[in-house]
Amino acid sequence: MSKHSTPLTSGWTLRLSGGEGPGGLDGLRRDGVPARVPGCAHGDLLAAGVIEDPYLGRNELDAAWVGRADWRYDTVLPRVPDGFERTDLVFEGLDTVAAVALDGAAVGTTRNMHRSYRFDVTGRAREGAALSVAFTSAYTEAEALRDLLGPRPNAYPEPFNYIRKMASSFGWDWGPTLVTAGIWRPVRLESWSTARLASVRPLVTVADGTGRVEIRLDLERTVPGEGRALRAAVEIAGRSADVAIPAGATSAAVTVDVPDPDLWWPRGYGDQPLHTCETVLTDAETGAVLDTWERRLGFRTVRLDQTEDAHGTAFTIEVNGTPVFARGVNWIPDDALPARVTPDRYRRRLTQAAAAGVNLVRVWGGGIYEDRAFYDACDELGLLVWQDFLFACAAYPEEQPLRSEVEAEARENVVRLMPHPSLVLWNGNNENLWGFRDWEWEERLAGDSWGEGYYLGLLPRVVAELDPTRPYYPGSPWSGSWDRHPNDPAHGTSHFWEVWNRRDHAGYLDDVPRFAAEFGWQAPPAYATLREALPGEELEPASPGMLHHQKAEDGQGKLDRGLAHHFAPPATFDDWHYLTQLNQARAIATGVAHWRSHWPVCAGTVVWQLNDCWPVTSWAAIDGAGRPKPLYHELRRLYADRLLTLQTRGGARGSARVLAVDNQSDEPWEGRARVRRMRADGTVLAEDALPFAVPPRTVATLPLPAETAEITDRHKEFLVADADGLRDVVLGGADHEFAYPAAELDLDVRPVPEGHAVAITARTFVRDLLLQADRLDPSAEADQGLMTLLPGETRTVTVRGTGPGGLDEQRVRAALFSVNTAQATRPVETSRTT
Repeated sequence: MSKHSTPLTSGWTLRLSGGEGPGGLDGLRRDGVPARVPGCAHGDLLAAGVIEDPYLGRNELDAAWVGRADWRYDTVLPRVPDGFERTDLVFEGLDTVAAVALDGAAVGTTRNMHRSYRFDVTGRAREGAALSVAFTSAYTEAEALRDLLGPRPNAYPEPFNYIRKMASSFGWDWGPTLVTAGIWRPVRLESWSTARLASVRPLVTVADGTGRVEIRLDLERTVPGEGRALRAAVEIAGRSADVAIPAGATSAAVTVDVPDPDLWWPRGYGDQPLHTCETVLTDAETGAVLDTWERRLGFRTVRLDQTEDAHGTAFTIEVNGTPVFARGVNWIPDDALPARVTPDRYRRRLTQAAAAGVNLVRVWGGGIYEDRAFYDACDELGLLVWQDFLFACAAYPEEQPLRSEVEAEARENVVRLMPHPSLVLWNGNNENLWGFRDWEWEERLAGDSWGEGYYLGLLPRVVAELDPTRPYYPGSPWSGSWDRHPNDPAHGTSHFWEVWNRRDHAGYLDDVPRFAAEFGWQAPPAYATLREALPGEELEPASPGMLHHQKAEDGQGKLDRGLAHHFAPPATFDDWHYLTQLNQARAIATGVAHWRSHWPVCAGTVVWQLNDCWPVTSWAAIDGAGRPKPLYHELRRLYADRLLTLQTRGGARGSARVLAVDNQSDEPWEGRARVRRMRADGTVLAEDALPFAVPPRTVATLPLPAETAEITDRHKEFLVADADGLRDVVLGGADHEFAYPAAELDLDVRPVPEGHAVAITARTFVRDLLLQADRLDPSAEADQGLMTLLPGETRTVTVRGTGPGGLDEQRVRAALFSVNTAQATRPVETSRTT
């Protein structure tokens, strides 16, 4: 008889079992509230009306007591099937410090959110037995270990580096402080006999046209060291193999060769064929099926090119021998209460990423090892996954009990995730090697452990042992050696945060990194998201709710200083909101376009960040309500296979203007680019037609003739380059210096099957026109973002989700923004410059 699984998803109650809280909680201590499993205490208290939604207003502060309290989940077991030798109680995830009991008798304890747990409850698991899971506050555990092991440097004033829990639960510069507790992943009773598959490790390789799947099996037997002879059979892609397992043996290996397999490729490089691999464990004598394991695998090779060359040390991901320019985004937990993220939500967010041209998603080290649904979606969408081990922005003690937890966690998750062909890189940590060198950690630590032994010792050993088919890199940023600065742009991975923190986004132009793994610029979320999150508040950049939903140090000040480089101070909140969102998109465009034009020296850009976990002003392209910001639409342009941008290169007189024709597609790109120097009134001052022929995966830079390239009046002239529907526009100076004409627009609004089509015709030069569809209806979305139109040009924007009512011209005009309207036109003196 095959094993039997009984989910334990219903009948749970949550009770307050310790700690202080607001008054009126006697009922919560005595009777509790219904609990959802999987879930967390915050979610159950919110559903029961005990706390207000912590995402709204400043309610987060009123819910702080929840993370300091102790909680207990209780249920009774259903009927347990007869006829099995063993019954296990299996928790796929407990958050975090828990004691499990059956009928009051201890079953086991846990102290790691990132592991699963299996407890033998044979003979004790019976129908009606009382199951309880008592959670001690993560603060209690973390603070006790801090007292025991001594202080360690930390980027935030919370003890997340002393507990194996989602670090960002304790707050981040984009996230709320909601220190969760609960049964956050599924729990079940599992009954089995004779033996089961304790772990299955598929090592997938391709060599000389043949795909090979080597399945490494670890077995658990009901009687350790004894038991019956077994057989394991593996089938994939129409091929199969099996192996006899002697009585008492607890490991085995089966290899299947697949001639000429269809290869799995990242999106934009080929298809993503996936093959179901089934492993079946049977009793050798009776043939009875004891256990099965099934996953979808993909045949591909991956290599990290770290060749030293004239530019430094490369960091280029190669898939199937092909170097890939990584068009990446950083991923954080999609909800501060991660149990709420469903497979559909993963799919929706990752589909948004793929639609924006993204081909790599970095799972950041302050979050979680995501659910299988996340990696399944990446497999299908062709999104490469860079997976951090979970260490971020802090010194992590290497003493017990943390060290054994780190190793167990790493071993389990390497095995759990390695079936996914999308996973191409294991990364040791986020910013900790850099922090040791640059953030005064070395002096403060005075020889105490801080995590180096994990990143340069333990973790690479675990990966080499369990998953030798994938590269491991010690951290990001990391230059490959302590002989160099950890964040040296010429070597390995680099993070660029001084630009946002202290400079203008033009600072991205100062470097050509080998791989830009983090850089970003903040902006507020969509207007409708702000209205939902801050009900009744009069919105101002420094209003109480806006400041509470801005977690970065001096975040609003940095936004305003960033605007000041380019724009006159905005007169209204709506203008401020539009301009900060515009400046975010322009900042990322500055970096990505510059670095992408230097391929293959620069082999990737990973924007911070794709998503948000709640409604907040942050670096995200998609806000906490799932609404795209203008940056999202700009990524669609920047990460398209073909990109046309005006750049500068060193020349005889300093720097010369060039046109970068960037072809990351697998087909040649031939055409003719039209480059014009124009006046704001639409007059063409100079024009050139530049023919180009760019091979696949190649960038060409075309010098511009001086007559076209040299702007002589920065107040009234600009350059525009067009080819095959692509456009780039460059002013002669800052926007606040430019004499923008009043935006004159003709609108034609008409219903179409998808919603409404808005045809916009410009009668003047209109810079960065944006239709904020969510101002028309909170559920509405436009299919285009920022647009720059020349006099006489028409663009049509399709708006979906506007509800049953129609749209009229007046409503649409109220939702249209441009630099022309956000910046009051002021008379300026004409000057001639070169």
